Amino acid sequence: MTQPTSDTLASLFRSRYGGESPRSEPPAANPVLETLLAHRSVRTFDAERALPPGTLEWLIAAAQSAPSSSNLQTWSVVAVEDPERKARIAEYAGRQAQVREAPLLLVWLADVARLRTLADDAAVPIEGADFLDTSLMAVIDAALAAQNAVTAAESLGLGTVYLGAIRNRPEEVAAELGLPPGVFAVVGLCIGWPDPARPTAVKPRLPQRAVLSHERHAASDTVGHVKHYDATMQSFYASQGMPAVRWSDHSLARLRDPAQLRGRHRLVEALAAQRIGLR
Repeated sequence: MTQPTSDTLASLFRSRYGGESPRSEPPAANPVLETLLAHRSVRTFDAERALPPGTLEWLIAAAQSAPSSSNLQTWSVVAVEDPERKARIAEYAGRQAQVREAPLLLVWLADVARLRTLADDAAVPIEGADFLDTSLMAVIDAALAAQNAVTAAESLGLGTVYLGAIRNRPEEVAAELGLPPGVFAVVGLCIGWPDPARPTAVKPRLPQRAVLSHERHAASDTVGHVKHYDATMQSFYASQGMPAVRWSDHSLARLRDPAQLRGRHRLVEALAAQRIGLR
C-alpha cells in the first residue's frame, strides 16, 4: 500500500474544513489516516458490479475488532443481499435508491437477546438488561462496529453510506429481519462500488474550534462559527450543483417538529415493544 505524503493529507484536511489548512504536520503520514480523512458518503453505486469474494467476512472481522464495553459484545448484524428484501427495506427507509443499488446492506443491531438467552439457560437473573444504560451500551457497541466496517470497506476502495432511515418504520424492519425481543435495528449501511459516472466529494465539517474544548467544556462562539460554516457549505453545495442552502437552516428544519422525524418520534414505543430496556 502506497504511503500518502504530508501534502496529500494536508489537501484532505483542507477539503474537510472548507479550505482551512492544518496548523501542524501529521505525526505520521499513513494510509489509515488518509482513508479516514477521505471519507465521503456514496449514494450512487455501480449496481452491476459485485463485491470481491470474501469481502463480507473481512468486513465483519474488522467490525469485531472494534472496542466493546466490558467485552459483552451486545451487537449483531444482518447482511442483506437479496434484491427483493432490499427493495422492501428501501420502502421502509424512505424509498432511498441506494438501498436497492448497493450489492450489500448491513443492518447493525443492538442485541441484548444473546445475554438474555444465556441467563435463561443458566437460570440466573439478568435485571440489568432492563435498564437504559445497557441499551445505550448496545447501541454504542453496534455503532463502533459499524464504523470499523466503514473504514475497512473504504480502505478496499468501496463506497459506503449510513441509513438512519432504517429506524423510520422499526416494526416493519424487525418483522422483515426476524428480530427477536431484545434486538433492535440501530442503523443500516449500504456498501458497494461507487458509480464512477456520479462521483461524490469530501463534505466539509464544522471547524474544530466549534467542537473541541480542552480540559473542560467551554462555551464557544456558536453563532459565529456556524455563520462561517454556513458560507462554507453554501460554496460546497454550489460546487456540487446542489441548492446552496445554509447548514443552519437545514439542521433546524430537520428538527422543527415530530413530523420531520419521519416516524422516529415513535421510537420509544417501538423499543418497548421489542423489549429494549429503558428504565
